[in-house]
Amino acid sequence: MKHEISPNLALDQLVTERWAAGEPIVHLGFGESRLPVFPGLVERLAAGAWRNAYGPVAGAPGVLRAVAGYFTRRDLPTAPDQVIVAPGSKALLAALQFAVPGDVLLPTPCWVTYAPQARLAGKHPFGVPVPDDCGGVPDPDALPAALRRARAAGLDPRIVVLTVPDNPTGTTAPPDVIRRICAVAEDEDLLVVSDEIYRDLVHDPATEVLSAAEVIPHRTVVVTGLSKSAALGGWRIGAARFPADEAGVRLRADVAAIASEVWSTLAGPMQEVAEYAFDEPPALRERLAADARLHGRLARAVHAICAEAGAVVRPPTGGFYVYPDFESSRTALRRLGVTDGASLQKYLLGQGVVVLAGTAFGDDPRALRFRAATSMLYGATAEEQEATMRAADPLDVPHVAEALVTIEKVFRTLA
Repeated sequence: MKHEISPNLALDQLVTERWAAGEPIVHLGFGESRLPVFPGLVERLAAGAWRNAYGPVAGAPGVLRAVAGYFTRRDLPTAPDQVIVAPGSKALLAALQFAVPGDVLLPTPCWVTYAPQARLAGKHPFGVPVPDDCGGVPDPDALPAALRRARAAGLDPRIVVLTVPDNPTGTTAPPDVIRRICAVAEDEDLLVVSDEIYRDLVHDPATEVLSAAEVIPHRTVVVTGLSKSAALGGWRIGAARFPADEAGVRLRADVAAIASEVWSTLAGPMQEVAEYAFDEPPALRERLAADARLHGRLARAVHAICAEAGAVVRPPTGGFYVYPDFESSRTALRRLGVTDGASLQKYLLGQGVVVLAGTAFGDDPRALRFRAATSMLYGATAEEQEATMRAADPLDVPHVAEALVTIEKVFRTLA
């Protein structure tokens, strides 16, 4: 099997090199919350610097208690012995792939890492289209037929992955859709892996988030982390919640066994940070709520630009993404040499705007879709990011306004 660097990381590296060379590029290609670290988290990191022992694989008692409390406050009653912390949610998602037998059902499109992780574990990822109104979940009406096709092809689907809210579409599956998927999971004996790393970044007040673990707690593992909500991507802090029944206890033990051979434990200083963050002190809650509002303001602004340029695009409700479809412009784009997602990404790069083509998310390679990560607009320096955060309207901040003008000008050429 040929292995390649994940496309989002490779693209971000390319942009960093071009920025260093002095190229003026508007970067919408990487899903990172580029905001300054909350000072209280820096203080906890420094306070935890003395923690140089390995410690328990699953995590020390203090951080397990804090993570259990975090889930309990989200209507998921949780005991400390139901959770594990790790160096990022990505590590936990990979460990689950190795711990649980069988193939994997994924929404199409979905985050770039799910399918490669499944393949690394020797599994077959099987894509199921998302509903028309949202992403992050396989269409519950299409899921039973997809299962029949997979089994007829000799596959053995045992896991279905949900992302609530979603990357790449920036939408949140409604509670009714989650309940219907859970009904299929019950009927078909599927384990649900619910990736909820964007849960605390819902920015549409009308959006209700329902976790599959509230509906079928005995067959749902919830994964989360601090990379997105607390803008700590480089610190690598993730957590998972397992079912409380006997099967859940066994699965947690299996994941811990894998962790013991791969990452040993979450670094001690990061456990200090995680305990503080998952305890959710009021000042941190206030900051994260303000960040979520900022994400929503920029996501809606880029959504409007996409729609005005002729794209079909779902309104964003959580996270910091939009996922426009320029199929209606196919004839005009052909004259620009654009015939598929890859050539659309290449064309936009040539115009100074970086996006990530839908094909990276498992989408149809011919589709004229891409993900735009609006969180990259806050500023290249801590000073610019602080200015964006403090502004009464972030769209009025000069570097943000300038970037939006560029995006609008370039996207207008797609019409």
